[in-house]
Amino acid sequence: MRRAALLTATLLAAAPAAAQQRTTINPVDIDYRYNFEQINDGASYRTGADPAIVRHKGAFYMFQTLADGYWRSTDLIQWRFVTPSRWPFDSIVAPAAWSDGEKIVLQPSMMEPEAILSTSTPETGKLDFLVRRMPPLPGMTNKPAEEMKPGEVPPGPWDPALFKDDDGRWYMYWGSSNVFPLYGTEIEFRDGRLFYKGAGKPMLGMDPSRHGWERFGQDHCACWGPGKPSPSYMEGAWMTKVGGRYYLQYGAPGSEFNAYANGTYVSDKPLGPFTYAPWNPVAYRPGGFAEGVGHGSTFPDNHGNWYNSGTSWIGHNWGMERRIVVYPARFEQDGQFHASTRFGDWPRLVPSGTVQDLDTLFAGWMLLSYRKPLTASSTLGEFAPGRAGDEDPRTFWVAAANRAGETLTMDLGGVRTVRALQVNFADYKSGRFADAPDIFTEFELQGSLDGRSWTTLAKTEPPRRDRPNAYFELPSPARARFVRYVHGHVGAAHLAISDLRVFGSANGRAPAVPGSVRAIRDTDQRDATVRWAAVPGAVGYNVRWGHRRDRLVQTYQLWAYELGGGRSLEKQIRALNSGVPYWFAVEAFNETGVSRMSKVVPAR
Repeated sequence: MRRAALLTATLLAAAPAAAQQRTTINPVDIDYRYNFEQINDGASYRTGADPAIVRHKGAFYMFQTLADGYWRSTDLIQWRFVTPSRWPFDSIVAPAAWSDGEKIVLQPSMMEPEAILSTSTPETGKLDFLVRRMPPLPGMTNKPAEEMKPGEVPPGPWDPALFKDDDGRWYMYWGSSNVFPLYGTEIEFRDGRLFYKGAGKPMLGMDPSRHGWERFGQDHCACWGPGKPSPSYMEGAWMTKVGGRYYLQYGAPGSEFNAYANGTYVSDKPLGPFTYAPWNPVAYRPGGFAEGVGHGSTFPDNHGNWYNSGTSWIGHNWGMERRIVVYPARFEQDGQFHASTRFGDWPRLVPSGTVQDLDTLFAGWMLLSYRKPLTASSTLGEFAPGRAGDEDPRTFWVAAANRAGETLTMDLGGVRTVRALQVNFADYKSGRFADAPDIFTEFELQGSLDGRSWTTLAKTEPPRRDRPNAYFELPSPARARFVRYVHGHVGAAHLAISDLRVFGSANGRAPAVPGSVRAIRDTDQRDATVRWAAVPGAVGYNVRWGHRRDRLVQTYQLWAYELGGGRSLEKQIRALNSGVPYWFAVEAFNETGVSRMSKVVPAR
């Protein structure tokens, strides 16, 4: 007993050193701003999209759509909002940002001439005019696509990207359309002005007839008639140069769907010609809580690791209600560029050194809250407590009143080891604006073994800020069967929670390896149907695939509940490229862990 007491004291004494947060999660935990662009029936909502993240002098800066400022981080875990000294736009949409090591250049999307800003001290918020009025694009016209002549371009630049090459030359890329391509041209900043060094040149275009992931709709299921243009949008240009290769990236097929993804074309020159990468998409996450990852940016950390960011779909108040996601990425020696979205909205380790295997960044903390019983102190109408455990950001619990002391309690079904928690708030008839003085979030999360005696697991701390997707990594593991949210304040009109998510582990064994895995390539080469035997006790599955047997970089996360209770399960994957061979495998997971990956099989 003395030895046990001494060991306990030693562990407790070491707790402060272990309290430093080492994980992060998606959606990113920032104070998303209320949207004024699309207000339905007097209701507004928090949103964030189109992240342009750059590393500048060891810190990271995130610019995004409709933010009235930007965020700064030194560790890719904690982000602080920076209020700018000047913001001459109505607010920026889909901005371009680039750091040349000395200054950050910030350019908004525009349909008519506006200013371009720069800053050499972004941590202070001080912004200066680099270009007070950007000149119109050469050859800009309002003609329909079918009437345009060579050298003419549509109005813009919308969804721009900036890139400064190693030789000091600047380039701009832009485009957002289901008809027009992405454009690019060389530019020069001189004497407070921007000069075009050529007309806008088409860089790349979509081909959804061959690229399955570029097809519109949920799971790429929207169809269009013969002779009609595809409704798929290509947008959000971003340029990255690695190993002498130029990766011109784009988002497709639409921000308002689970299948929004990032792809790339590759060249050995900044203005091409560019070649479609057969291993596209680069970043893809159609399943899970934070679905979608299109229109973002690619940036390195301070250890040489890469990340790809993008836009995740919420879509309750409006199709363009969204959040920001960031995934670890990698450039292989053979040129393949891919981001890891496996367990992409579960806790992920932030590396302190160079990482070779992206799968090692998954913290291994399993989701304990899926479809668990929930009770609440009060409920408004049909917005029942159970909606806060279904892993769907478009369904939510609403309290009868937005008042301190309201509670939402989850029964985990047994005593579990809790390592982290995430509270995701929803906006139900909010009607608020970001500059209201009471837009902040305060609450406490409590744990209990018996549902009667409660201890604090985590709580919001000063300074006050809004936290629509608040994430807490516990300083040390906690044992609990019940987890309770205790309300303090939220700036929205209603207290509404889409998901109370609990991560950790349960006692027991990880699931067995899925067997009888087959992948059948459909007549349409863009599709394949994957079948496997159900695994007893599995909560969900990851279908994994890639164009190489040893590089299954794509993942579709599925819930066993949604697949049905049969002995044989299947999922159609509609994101393939015609003419490209693929390999598939399946892994199962539960609250204890993840199975080994199944046999890897070719799609036949």
